[in-house]
Amino acid sequence: MSKRKADNNGLVYSTDKNFQFEEQHDAETTLPAGQQKLKIRLDTKQRAGKAVTLVEGFLGTKEDLEELGKKLKAACGTGGSAKDGEIIVQGDNRDKVHQWLLKNGYTAAKRV
Repeated sequence: MSKRKADNNGLVYSTDKNFQFEEQHDAETTLPAGQQKLKIRLDTKQRAGKAVTLVEGFLGTKEDLEELGKKLKAACGTGGSAKDGEIIVQGDNRDKVHQWLLKNGYTAAKRV
């Protein structure tokens, strides 16, 4: 979709003369660390055999997801990314990620 066009959630045209498009803003908030149910797992699919640590299940804003990803990558001393509701940390760092999450109040971290 062009950057100049507003996102109307697929609405193209209405025959109703009194129709007013109402934008829906989902007020997404980030759950506290103790209420997050995160899953930590090792993944090698579609990565040319390279292992990565995935942290899934984060509920919150994109900015908070990126901030958590940045902290986890710094704690492990590796690269990675945070997108599509999951954090990718390069390498097999499940133990380091799990310890960091527990130390910072994420009590529901599960190693899968």
